Amino acid sequence: MTTVVCSICKRREVFFFRPYSGEKICKGCFTKSIENKVRATIAKYHMLQYDDRMAIAISGGKDSASLLRVLTKIEQDYPRVSLTAVTVDEGIGKYRDEALKNAAESCVELGVKHHVVSFKKIYGCTLDEISAHLRKEGKGKLTPCAYCGVLRRKALNIAARDVEANKIATAHTLDDETQTILLNILHGNPLGIAREKPITDRLHPKIARRVKPFCEIPEQETALYGYVNKIGFQAEPCPYASEAMRNPIRVFLNRIEDKHTGTKFALFKSAARIRPAIENMQTKEETTECTKCGEPTSGHTCRACEMLQQLFDL
Repeated sequence: MTTVVCSICKRREVFFFRPYSGEKICKGCFTKSIENKVRATIAKYHMLQYDDRMAIAISGGKDSASLLRVLTKIEQDYPRVSLTAVTVDEGIGKYRDEALKNAAESCVELGVKHHVVSFKKIYGCTLDEISAHLRKEGKGKLTPCAYCGVLRRKALNIAARDVEANKIATAHTLDDETQTILLNILHGNPLGIAREKPITDRLHPKIARRVKPFCEIPEQETALYGYVNKIGFQAEPCPYASEAMRNPIRVFLNRIEDKHTGTKFALFKSAARIRPAIENMQTKEETTECTKCGEPTSGHTCRACEMLQQLFDL
Protein backbone atom coordinates (compact mmCIF):
# COMPACT_ATOMS: atom_id res chain seq x y z
CA MET A 1 0.00 0.00 0.00
CA THR A 2 1.43 3.38 -1.07
CA THR A 3 1.83 5.99 1.70
CA VAL A 4 0.35 9.38 0.84
CA VAL A 5 2.86 12.13 1.63
CA CYS A 6 2.31 15.73 2.70
CA SER A 7 1.56 18.10 -0.19
CA ILE A 8 3.67 20.81 1.48
CA CYS A 9 6.92 19.15 2.62
CA LYS A 10 6.63 16.15 0.23
CA ARG A 11 8.25 13.93 2.86
CA ARG A 12 6.08 13.02 5.84
CA GLU A 13 2.90 11.00 5.99
CA VAL A 14 -0.42 12.83 5.65
CA PHE A 15 -2.25 13.58 8.90
CA PHE A 16 -4.99 16.01 7.86
CA PHE A 17 -6.95 16.88 4.71
CA ARG A 18 -8.24 20.43 4.12
CA PRO A 19 -11.39 20.16 2.00
CA TYR A 20 -11.51 23.88 1.15
CA SER A 21 -7.92 24.01 -0.16
CA GLY A 22 -7.31 20.41 -1.22
CA GLU A 23 -4.12 20.22 0.88
CA LYS A 24 -3.00 16.93 2.43
CA ILE A 25 -0.80 17.84 5.38
CA CYS A 26 1.47 16.16 7.92
CA LYS A 27 1.44 17.12 11.62
CA GLY A 28 4.48 19.40 11.42
CA CYS A 29 3.26 21.31 8.37
CA PHE A 30 -0.23 21.57 9.85
CA THR A 31 1.12 23.27 12.99
CA LYS A 32 3.25 25.66 10.93
CA SER A 33 0.32 26.44 8.64
CA ILE A 34 -1.87 27.54 11.57
CA GLU A 35 0.88 29.71 13.04
CA ASN A 36 1.66 31.23 9.63
CA LYS A 37 -2.05 31.87 9.03
CA VAL A 38 -2.30 33.74 12.33
CA ARG A 39 0.77 35.80 11.45
CA ALA A 40 -0.80 36.64 8.09
CA THR A 41 -4.13 37.58 9.71
CA ILE A 42 -2.41 39.84 12.24
CA ALA A 43 -0.52 41.58 9.42
CA LYS A 44 -3.58 41.79 7.14
CA TYR A 45 -5.75 43.57 9.70
CA HIS A 46 -2.91 45.44 11.47
CA MET A 47 -3.82 43.76 14.77
CA LEU A 48 -0.47 44.15 16.48
CA GLN A 49 1.86 47.11 16.80
CA TYR A 50 5.44 46.89 18.01
CA ASP A 51 4.73 48.23 21.52
CA ASP A 52 1.20 46.91 22.21
CA ARG A 53 0.16 45.65 25.63
CA MET A 54 -2.01 42.69 24.76
CA ALA A 55 -4.47 40.90 27.02
CA ILE A 56 -5.33 37.40 25.79
CA ALA A 57 -8.80 36.26 26.81
CA ILE A 58 -8.50 32.62 27.84
CA SER A 59 -11.33 30.49 29.13
CA GLY A 60 -9.53 27.17 29.47
CA GLY A 61 -11.25 25.83 26.35
CA LYS A 62 -9.64 24.53 23.17
CA ASP A 63 -9.70 27.72 21.09
CA SER A 64 -8.31 30.12 23.69
CA ALA A 65 -5.70 27.57 24.85
CA SER A 66 -4.47 27.25 21.26
CA LEU A 67 -4.50 31.03 20.78
CA LEU A 68 -2.36 31.52 23.88
CA ARG A 69 0.23 29.05 22.54
CA VAL A 70 0.32 30.64 19.07
CA LEU A 71 0.59 34.22 20.35
CA THR A 72 3.41 33.39 22.75
CA LYS A 73 5.35 32.14 19.70
CA ILE A 74 4.49 35.18 17.60
CA GLU A 75 5.43 37.52 20.45
CA GLN A 76 9.06 36.65 19.74
CA ASP A 77 8.75 38.68 16.52
CA TYR A 78 7.62 41.71 18.55
CA PRO A 79 10.15 42.11 21.41
CA ARG A 80 8.44 45.21 22.84
CA VAL A 81 4.96 43.64 22.96
CA SER A 82 3.77 42.39 26.36
CA LEU A 83 1.24 39.59 26.82
CA THR A 84 -1.00 38.94 29.82
CA ALA A 85 -3.70 36.28 29.98
CA VAL A 86 -7.06 37.34 31.42
CA THR A 87 -9.89 35.03 32.45
CA VAL A 88 -13.47 35.80 33.41
CA ASP A 89 -14.94 33.58 36.13
CA GLU A 90 -18.68 33.69 35.42
CA GLY A 91 -19.47 31.40 38.34
CA ILE A 92 -20.71 28.26 36.57
CA GLY A 93 -20.31 25.53 39.18
CA LYS A 94 -17.72 22.81 38.56
CA TYR A 95 -17.53 23.64 34.84
CA ARG A 96 -15.74 26.93 35.42
CA ASP A 97 -13.59 25.52 38.23
CA GLU A 98 -12.05 23.00 35.79
CA ALA A 99 -11.60 25.65 33.11
CA LEU A 100 -9.85 28.04 35.52
CA LYS A 101 -7.47 25.24 36.51
CA ASN A 102 -6.62 24.49 32.87
CA ALA A 103 -6.13 28.18 32.08
CA ALA A 104 -3.82 28.68 35.06
CA GLU A 105 -1.75 25.61 34.16
CA SER A 106 -1.31 26.79 30.56
CA CYS A 107 -0.10 30.18 31.76
CA VAL A 108 2.43 28.63 34.14
CA GLU A 109 3.72 26.34 31.38
CA LEU A 110 4.19 29.23 28.94
CA GLY A 111 5.44 31.74 31.51
CA VAL A 112 2.55 34.18 30.94
CA LYS A 113 1.06 36.29 33.73
CA HIS A 114 -2.54 35.40 34.52
CA HIS A 115 -5.24 37.75 35.82
CA VAL A 116 -8.75 36.62 36.82
CA VAL A 117 -11.89 38.73 37.24
CA SER A 118 -15.26 37.41 38.39
CA PHE A 119 -18.94 38.17 37.88
CA LYS A 120 -19.42 37.87 41.63
CA LYS A 121 -16.91 40.62 42.39
CA ILE A 122 -17.99 42.95 39.57
CA TYR A 123 -21.75 42.43 39.57
CA GLY A 124 -22.45 40.86 42.96
CA CYS A 125 -23.88 37.68 41.41
CA THR A 126 -22.75 34.62 39.46
CA LEU A 127 -24.22 33.30 36.22
CA ASP A 128 -25.62 30.34 38.15
CA GLU A 129 -27.45 32.80 40.42
CA ILE A 130 -28.74 34.73 37.40
CA SER A 131 -29.99 31.48 35.84
CA ALA A 132 -31.69 30.42 39.08
CA HIS A 133 -33.40 33.82 39.31
CA LEU A 134 -34.60 33.55 35.70
CA ARG A 135 -36.12 30.14 36.40
CA LYS A 136 -37.70 31.24 39.67
CA GLU A 137 -39.18 34.51 38.45
CA GLY A 138 -39.83 33.47 34.85
CA LYS A 139 -38.66 36.88 33.67
CA GLY A 140 -38.52 37.70 29.96
CA LYS A 141 -37.28 35.63 27.06
CA LEU A 142 -33.54 36.09 27.58
CA THR A 143 -31.40 33.02 28.28
CA PRO A 144 -28.39 32.85 30.64
CA CYS A 145 -26.20 33.04 27.49
CA ALA A 146 -27.71 36.41 26.60
CA TYR A 147 -26.71 37.78 30.01
CA CYS A 148 -23.31 36.10 29.88
CA GLY A 149 -22.38 37.65 26.53
CA VAL A 150 -23.05 41.20 27.71
CA LEU A 151 -21.55 40.75 31.19
CA ARG A 152 -18.44 38.98 29.85
CA ARG A 153 -17.75 41.77 27.38
CA LYS A 154 -17.82 44.35 30.17
CA ALA A 155 -15.77 42.12 32.51
CA LEU A 156 -13.08 41.58 29.86
CA ASN A 157 -12.79 45.32 29.34
CA ILE A 158 -12.35 45.80 33.10
CA ALA A 159 -9.73 43.02 33.13
CA ALA A 160 -7.83 44.71 30.29
CA ARG A 161 -7.67 47.96 32.26
CA ASP A 162 -6.52 46.05 35.35
CA VAL A 163 -3.47 44.78 33.44
CA GLU A 164 -3.04 48.07 31.51
CA ALA A 165 -3.63 46.44 28.13
CA ASN A 166 -4.65 48.49 25.10
CA LYS A 167 -5.88 45.46 23.14
CA ILE A 168 -7.72 42.22 23.91
CA ALA A 169 -7.12 39.15 21.75
CA THR A 170 -10.06 36.76 21.68
CA ALA A 171 -10.13 33.24 20.20
CA HIS A 172 -13.13 33.73 17.90
CA THR A 173 -12.75 31.31 14.99
CA LEU A 174 -14.19 31.40 11.48
CA ASP A 175 -17.11 29.36 12.82
CA ASP A 176 -17.80 31.89 15.59
CA GLU A 177 -17.65 34.77 13.14
CA THR A 178 -20.04 33.24 10.60
CA GLN A 179 -22.47 32.23 13.35
CA THR A 180 -22.48 35.83 14.60
CA ILE A 181 -23.10 37.16 11.09
CA LEU A 182 -26.17 34.95 10.69
CA LEU A 183 -27.41 35.77 14.20
CA ASN A 184 -27.23 39.48 13.44
CA ILE A 185 -29.18 38.95 10.21
CA LEU A 186 -31.85 36.86 11.95
CA HIS A 187 -32.15 39.44 14.74
CA GLY A 188 -32.52 42.24 12.19
CA ASN A 189 -29.33 43.89 13.41
CA PRO A 190 -27.14 44.90 10.43
CA LEU A 191 -25.14 47.26 12.67
CA GLY A 192 -23.92 44.16 14.50
CA ILE A 193 -22.20 43.03 11.30
CA ALA A 194 -20.45 46.41 11.11
CA ARG A 195 -19.28 46.27 14.73
CA GLU A 196 -18.13 42.64 14.84
CA LYS A 197 -15.03 42.82 12.68
CA PRO A 198 -11.50 41.35 12.99
CA ILE A 199 -10.26 44.44 14.83
CA THR A 200 -12.64 46.89 16.47
CA ASP A 201 -12.48 50.67 16.22
CA ARG A 202 -11.08 52.89 18.94
CA LEU A 203 -14.30 54.08 20.58
CA HIS A 204 -13.31 55.35 24.05
CA PRO A 205 -10.13 55.59 26.17
CA LYS A 206 -11.63 53.04 28.61
CA ILE A 207 -12.32 50.46 25.89
CA ALA A 208 -9.51 48.15 24.76
CA ARG A 209 -9.66 47.32 21.05
CA ARG A 210 -10.61 43.69 20.31
CA VAL A 211 -8.59 41.61 17.85
CA LYS A 212 -9.44 38.14 16.54
CA PRO A 213 -6.32 36.36 15.22
CA PHE A 214 -8.29 33.12 14.60
CA CYS A 215 -11.08 34.80 12.59
CA GLU A 216 -10.09 33.07 9.34
CA ILE A 217 -9.34 29.64 10.83
CA PRO A 218 -12.06 26.95 11.13
CA GLU A 219 -12.84 25.78 14.66
CA GLN A 220 -11.94 22.21 13.73
CA GLU A 221 -8.39 23.32 12.99
CA THR A 222 -7.88 25.28 16.21
CA ALA A 223 -9.00 22.19 18.14
CA LEU A 224 -6.68 19.98 16.08
CA TYR A 225 -3.80 22.39 16.73
CA GLY A 226 -4.36 21.90 20.46
CA TYR A 227 -4.43 18.11 20.04
CA VAL A 228 -1.29 17.97 17.88
CA ASN A 229 0.64 20.18 20.30
CA LYS A 230 -0.68 18.34 23.38
CA ILE A 231 -2.25 21.45 24.87
CA GLY A 232 -4.46 20.78 27.88
CA PHE A 233 -7.96 22.23 27.63
CA GLN A 234 -11.48 21.69 28.89
CA ALA A 235 -13.42 19.51 26.48
CA GLU A 236 -16.85 19.72 28.15
CA PRO A 237 -19.22 22.37 26.72
CA CYS A 238 -20.79 25.04 28.90
CA PRO A 239 -23.94 23.65 30.57
CA TYR A 240 -25.91 26.66 29.33
CA ALA A 241 -24.77 26.39 25.68
CA SER A 242 -27.77 24.29 24.58
CA GLU A 243 -30.14 27.15 25.48
CA ALA A 244 -28.52 29.65 23.11
CA MET A 245 -29.83 30.42 19.63
CA ARG A 246 -26.23 30.10 18.43
CA ASN A 247 -26.45 26.32 18.84
CA PRO A 248 -28.91 25.60 15.98
CA ILE A 249 -27.08 28.16 13.83
CA ARG A 250 -23.86 26.20 14.41
CA VAL A 251 -25.54 22.93 13.37
CA PHE A 252 -27.04 24.58 10.27
CA LEU A 253 -23.73 26.05 9.10
CA ASN A 254 -21.86 22.78 9.67
CA ARG A 255 -24.40 20.88 7.56
CA ILE A 256 -24.15 23.42 4.74
CA GLU A 257 -20.34 23.34 4.92
CA ASP A 258 -20.33 19.54 4.68
CA LYS A 259 -22.31 19.68 1.43
CA HIS A 260 -20.85 22.91 0.02
CA THR A 261 -17.22 23.29 1.07
CA GLY A 262 -16.11 26.89 1.53
CA THR A 263 -19.51 28.28 2.55
CA LYS A 264 -18.17 29.68 5.83
CA PHE A 265 -15.31 31.47 4.09
CA ALA A 266 -17.76 32.86 1.50
CA LEU A 267 -20.08 34.17 4.23
CA PHE A 268 -17.18 35.75 6.11
CA LYS A 269 -15.96 37.49 2.94
CA SER A 270 -19.46 38.65 2.03
CA ALA A 271 -19.82 40.36 5.42
CA ALA A 272 -16.44 42.05 4.90
CA ARG A 273 -17.61 43.41 1.52
CA ILE A 274 -20.88 44.88 2.81
CA ARG A 275 -19.46 46.17 6.11
CA PRO A 276 -18.19 49.53 4.69
CA ALA A 277 -21.63 50.28 3.24
CA ILE A 278 -23.31 49.57 6.60
CA GLU A 279 -20.76 51.75 8.40
CA ASN A 280 -21.41 54.64 5.98
CA MET A 281 -25.17 54.37 6.52
CA GLN A 282 -25.15 54.33 10.29
CA THR A 283 -25.29 57.42 12.47
CA LYS A 284 -22.25 57.50 14.70
CA GLU A 285 -23.22 57.45 18.36
CA GLU A 286 -21.24 59.36 20.95
CA THR A 287 -19.66 57.09 23.55
CA THR A 288 -20.21 58.45 27.04
CA GLU A 289 -20.05 56.79 30.47
CA CYS A 290 -22.73 54.85 32.31
CA THR A 291 -24.32 56.86 35.12
CA LYS A 292 -24.41 53.76 37.33
CA CYS A 293 -21.00 52.11 36.89
CA GLY A 294 -18.91 54.60 34.88
CA GLU A 295 -18.20 52.13 32.05
CA PRO A 296 -18.35 53.37 28.43
CA THR A 297 -21.78 53.27 26.79
CA SER A 298 -23.67 54.92 23.96
CA GLY A 299 -26.68 55.57 26.18
CA HIS A 300 -27.59 56.81 29.65
CA THR A 301 -27.00 53.37 31.20
CA CYS A 302 -24.78 50.56 29.88
CA ARG A 303 -26.46 47.37 28.67
CA ALA A 304 -25.04 45.29 31.55
CA CYS A 305 -26.48 47.59 34.25
CA GLU A 306 -29.74 47.80 32.35
CA MET A 307 -30.14 44.02 32.13
CA LEU A 308 -29.27 43.44 35.79
CA GLN A 309 -31.61 46.22 36.90
CA GLN A 310 -34.50 44.67 34.95
CA LEU A 311 -33.69 41.19 36.27
CA PHE A 312 -33.37 42.03 39.95
CA ASP A 313 -35.59 45.14 40.01
CA LEU A 314 -32.70 47.18 41.39
